[in-house]
Amino acid sequence: MSQANTIVSPSPLRRLWHKWRFHLNILLLLIPLGFMPKYFADVAMFRGESGLGARDIGEIQVGPWSLRLAELRDEAPLLNGPAGYMKSFNAALCKACANEVKATYLRIGKPRSLRTAGAIFFGTPYRAGTSVPIPKHASTDDALWITMEGWDGSMHQASIPLSQASPATAAWLAQQGGKP
Repeated sequence: MSQANTIVSPSPLRRLWHKWRFHLNILLLLIPLGFMPKYFADVAMFRGESGLGARDIGEIQVGPWSLRLAELRDEAPLLNGPAGYMKSFNAALCKACANEVKATYLRIGKPRSLRTAGAIFFGTPYRAGTSVPIPKHASTDDALWITMEGWDGSMHQASIPLSQASPATAAWLAQQGGKP
């Protein structure tokens, strides 16, 4: 008995796969490279190499102390699950007051007491961050209130208009009609 050598030619799909799999692998390597500039910009921002945030608000005097305030991202507030809409800010205390300030709080609308001072900044005195909840009754005329508590028990407050602190949030509130 003799066996005939039968050569089975591969299917067209298999030939196409063998021909193009190298190119598909190259494509899979190039797609993440498209996202690298945003990644490196975010890393530089979180390390502090490109400032406090995307939009620097400036130096704000709060009683005898001062701080630099910046929006983390220049965008509308983000929905954070059951907590509602949140806006992130970063702050840096002045070098002279870094050892005198116990806590710094941020809130939309004037706080009634220290218990309602708002979201506390966390981090080092030279780069602290917080996420401020946007109240349901917030409007574009509201102010962003900064409360600073000293180690000696003193408390100082200052405010800046929300439209100056975060134009993106003010525009978002105007679009929402005052109801986030």
